[in-house]
Amino acid sequence: MARPTEVPIIDLMVELPRGGGGMGLDEARRLLKDTGSDEFANHPAQYLFKDAGDRMNEKMTYAGLVALMDHHGIATAQVDVHPVKPELMFETFDQFPARFIGSVGVDPNLGMKSLRSMKRAAQSHCDIRSVSVAPCLYAPQVAIDDRKMYPFYAACCELDLPMNILAGVPGPRVPFDCQYVGRVDQVCYDFPELKLVLRHGCEPWADLAVKLMLKWPNLFFSTTAFAPKHYPKDFITYANTRGAHKVMFGGYFPGLSWERVLAELDDLPLNDDVWEPFLSGNARRVFGLDQS
Repeated sequence: MARPTEVPIIDLMVELPRGGGGMGLDEARRLLKDTGSDEFANHPAQYLFKDAGDRMNEKMTYAGLVALMDHHGIATAQVDVHPVKPELMFETFDQFPARFIGSVGVDPNLGMKSLRSMKRAAQSHCDIRSVSVAPCLYAPQVAIDDRKMYPFYAACCELDLPMNILAGVPGPRVPFDCQYVGRVDQVCYDFPELKLVLRHGCEPWADLAVKLMLKWPNLFFSTTAFAPKHYPKDFITYANTRGAHKVMFGGYFPGLSWERVLAELDDLPLNDDVWEPFLSGNARRVFGLDQS
């Protein structure tokens, strides 16, 4: 069935274009060693997202972003919130009710300093609904199952906040071992209450990610950083069978354009009953949006 256009879309990864680099470029630059990556002006994996600069070079306001969301039928977008200055987003949350939810970034290498900031930020506004981590972009890198991560997992359980986490071989030219999908198993075992949302494809271990989602009730997947025609087939099969309640949409604007992503979604072979949970229902439940 083609995508039902009447279903509102919750996009679980959107970044406001600020007229230059973004989407983790500053963090990646601390780790990148190859001369080719030195040439990337906008995106840390610009060799993969070759037209991202066209969108990222545009300096956009949140009002402009909402207008673009309206044009493409995006009801709500998850955006990053500064962990130390979350109040920078409060006016936007209040000016555009229900259009944005915030996710607080953390740095496990900063220990309690980052943990305290995360807790303060997460409790500072009702629209801050999750925490986000990027194991491959920390300097030094921090593996998914590293002990430095554990206080943040515990805090997310305590605050009942989902955590978005990058998994799989990263696009930036940095080592991948910290994001090996098998590391998730120990975390889910130690924190069964933790709602963990895998991001960025999990390749080449998509089949392992599906196996782990079958095993762990609170492990989920969001389709960030992949155009729909490149979604790993394991996730499509899983969504159409036993995982309709586990797979969620993440568009990755401005790394990818909504024009391309939504056009390719129309050809995605999802069953009729999977579209609504995929586009919005699962996100509402996992991120607590029905409790707003």
